[in-house]
Amino acid sequence: MLENGTRSSQSDYSGGRVAIVGAGPGGLAAGMLLASQGLSVDIYEKQAFIGGRSSRLELGDYRFDRGATFVLMPHVWEELFAAAGRSLTDYVEWHRLDPMYRLQFGELQLHPTTDQDAMAEQIERYFPGEGDNYRRFMRDEEEKFNRLMPLLQRPFRGLRDYVSLDVLRALPKLHATETVYSRLSRYFKDERLKAAFSFQAKYLGMSPWECPGTFTILSFLEHRFGLVHPVGGVNRLFDAMAAVIREHGGRIHTQTPVERVLVEQGRAKGLRLQGGERIQADDVVIGADFAHAAARLFAPGTLRKYTKEKLDQKKYSCSTFMLYLGVNRKVQLPHHTVLFAEDYRRNVEDITQRGVLSEEPSLYVHNPGLLDPTLAPPGKSALYVLVPVPNLSADVSWPEQRERFRSLVLDRLEREPELAGLRDDIEEERIITPQDWQDDLDVYRGAVFNLAHSLDQMLAFRPRNRFEEVQRCWLVGGGTHPGSGLPTIIESAKISCAMLLESRKAAGRRWTGVPVGPLTKRAEL
Repeated sequence: MLENGTRSSQSDYSGGRVAIVGAGPGGLAAGMLLASQGLSVDIYEKQAFIGGRSSRLELGDYRFDRGATFVLMPHVWEELFAAAGRSLTDYVEWHRLDPMYRLQFGELQLHPTTDQDAMAEQIERYFPGEGDNYRRFMRDEEEKFNRLMPLLQRPFRGLRDYVSLDVLRALPKLHATETVYSRLSRYFKDERLKAAFSFQAKYLGMSPWECPGTFTILSFLEHRFGLVHPVGGVNRLFDAMAAVIREHGGRIHTQTPVERVLVEQGRAKGLRLQGGERIQADDVVIGADFAHAAARLFAPGTLRKYTKEKLDQKKYSCSTFMLYLGVNRKVQLPHHTVLFAEDYRRNVEDITQRGVLSEEPSLYVHNPGLLDPTLAPPGKSALYVLVPVPNLSADVSWPEQRERFRSLVLDRLEREPELAGLRDDIEEERIITPQDWQDDLDVYRGAVFNLAHSLDQMLAFRPRNRFEEVQRCWLVGGGTHPGSGLPTIIESAKISCAMLLESRKAAGRRWTGVPVGPLTKRAEL
C-alpha cells in the first residue's frame, strides 16, 4: 500500500532523497523532520501497519496499543511537531492521569501523583518517616535531570566527547557506578517504597539491582511531568506523524519489506526491496530494530564492528509476555495497575539472571476504558496485560509454555476483586510471546527494550546516530543513542536528522528544528 501526500513548499534541503527503513516511532519521527525540510522521503515498512512494536492491534471491535500505553514527557512530542511546522493539538487529544497508576503490594495500594505535597503525605501515611526522604529524592533528581538532558540531546561520536564541558558538569550527578536500587536505598528504607521508585528500570528491560544509578531519573520524570493518555491510544500519535509526513510530501510504503541496504565503497546508496526492486537514495535512515538490521540487512562482510558473532555478545533487555483481552463487561480497575510479586527481587532475578519463568510473576494491567470509550464497545473493556519475562537467550520453549503461562497469569489476575471470573468474560484474545516478538516483528531475541543500558552500551558505547560502519547511513530508535523509550527515541531522530541535514550543507543553512529548552521552560499541560 502506498500513501501519497502534498509536496512541501519548504525547500531548504530540496533535491536530496532519503530512504527510511521501518515505520516505527523513530522512522516516523525522522520522516516528519526530513520531509518538513524539503527532502524527498520514502519510508519502507514490512508490516501492513505503522508504529512497529507500539502499533495499534485490533481484535474484533476491540482496539489496543501493542506496546507503549502512556506518554511520558509530552512536551517532547509537542516540540517534535513544532519542529515539523505543525501543532500536536491539531491531531491528538489527550488526558493527564492523576493518580498516575496503582501500585499494589499484597493488600497495600499506592496511588502516585505529581502533586508532591499529596505524594509526600501518602508516603508518610503508609511509611512513617519517609515523606521527607521523597522530597529530598525529588530535589536531587531535578538537579540530575537538568545536567543529564543536554547529554541526551546531542550525538556521542567517540570517547573525546566524554571530556566536554556538559559531560564534566553532569558526571558527579550521574551516579553511573551505582545501581538504581543502591541509589534509592540512600533515600528509602522500606523495600516496597524502593520498588515503587525502581520498577521503572523495566522500561529499559533491566533489573534495578543491575541498572546504572543514572536511571533513577525515570521515576523522577514520571513524578515530575506525569503521564498522559492519548484518546484512541498511543498509536494515535503514529497516525498523526504519518499525516504530517504526507502533508509534507513524504511517502510511507507498508507491506514493503527491505531485503538489503545497498553499500558501495563504504557508502549507503539505497535499498533493495524484497522482490528485487532497487531504490536509490542519497541517505539511508535505519529505524528497524538495530540488532536485527545489522544481522540481516547488510551483505556479509560489510560490517566489522557489528557482525552476527559480535551482536550475539551484546547485552539485551528482557522480553514480555502479552495478553490482549476483549472482555464482555466494564472492568472497574484503574487506568494503570502494577501487581508486584510477593518476592519481587526473586521475580526480577528469574528474568534477568536465571532465565526462567517465575511461578509468581509481577504483572502490569492497562485498563483505559474508564477514561477512553473509543477502545471497546459500550459496557465492555479492552484489557492489556504485560508480564516481563526472559528474552530468547533463555532456555524457555514458548510453544510448550505458552498455555501454561497464560493460565498462571489469568489465575493471578482473577485474585483481584475487579477481575474475579475474568476467564468467563473473555470474548477476544491475542497472546504475544518473546518468540512472536522476534518472528513476527523482527525484534532481535524478542528483547523488546532493545540493547541493555549497561555502562558499556551507553552514550559513545552505543551504536552511533551517524552509523560508524557505513557512510550516509543514520540510526534512529532504541538501539542507538540516547536509548530506548519513546521520548529518547524521538530525541534519537532529532539528533540523527540534525546531523544528516548539517552534513548536506544545502544553501548554507542548518536545521531549523525546535531545540529542547531547560526544565523551567518546558511545556506543561
